[in-house]
Amino acid sequence: MNFNSDFKYDLQYGVLEGETWLHNLLTNSTVEVKSDRMAHITGNIFIEFKCRGKLSGISTSQADFYCYKFGDNQAILIGTKELKELLKILHKNGKARVVKGGDNNLSEGLLVKITDLCDQIIKKQ
Repeated sequence: MNFNSDFKYDLQYGVLEGETWLHNLLTNSTVEVKSDRMAHITGNIFIEFKCRGKLSGISTSQADFYCYKFGDNQAILIGTKELKELLKILHKNGKARVVKGGDNNLSEGLLVKITDLCDQIIKKQ
């Protein structure tokens, strides 16, 4: 793509590619949204996979996409299958660890740095 500072040249790509993609995703896909109260402070997100000894969270999700909201205006939106693959890689490489969490620490999940997850997303491209 050639650089041009005139917005009208970027409009086709921005609207037809980006905005249409997001519109189609939100209207034709299922999205599981998680809000993490501590992520913007700790830099980590907790991804539940078991609760009270039974599979739960990402292990049983049927959503097409996962969205992790943290802070006031930040979120990561990623395909559920892709997230599962990346978490396996991160865990294998010691960048995600199993911890207790959730209400009364009844859940188990992977604790992963947001930056490590984002780095892995970029590497996957």
